[in-house]
Amino acid sequence: MRDVDYISVAEESIKKIKAGAFLTVKSGAGLNTMTVGWATFGFVWRKPIMMVAVRSSRHTFGIIEAAGDFTVTVPAGDMRKEIAFCGSESGRSVDKFKKCNLETTDGCKVNSPVIKTSGIHYECKIIYKSAMDPVHLDKNYDSLLYPEKDYHTLYFGEIVACYETD
Repeated sequence: MRDVDYISVAEESIKKIKAGAFLTVKSGAGLNTMTVGWATFGFVWRKPIMMVAVRSSRHTFGIIEAAGDFTVTVPAGDMRKEIAFCGSESGRSVDKFKKCNLETTDGCKVNSPVIKTSGIHYECKIIYKSAMDPVHLDKNYDSLLYPEKDYHTLYFGEIVACYETD
């Protein structure tokens, strides 16, 4: 494991996240990973931040609501099958870790684990969350992206650790 400066790998991560990355969260006995294709990086409140969006209809939503942190693993290798599966199946009905042969390893600074694979790992402490208010959403996006009205909640995580594994 090599600590890396998140700024130096953020641009690369954003490109890869478009193809999918693993958002993993743990709270009590609840543990799940899901595919994310949306995330942002920046400085907010004088802190390095990663913001992820989770729909209220997702199994992960209930877990992250009770959690104080999350991790994002941006895999270095070809994990298209696993990313597709974790983005199309619910942790309510299937053990994604078992089905995809995904192992986790403890986070260095947070309770939520990371996916044990080569890639870049972000450990984030939730410092703010905000449910989307559709009143403020462009109507074209609303009808196109939210036909079921299951809006995202935005989770702002302070990046407390960022590292790369082989």
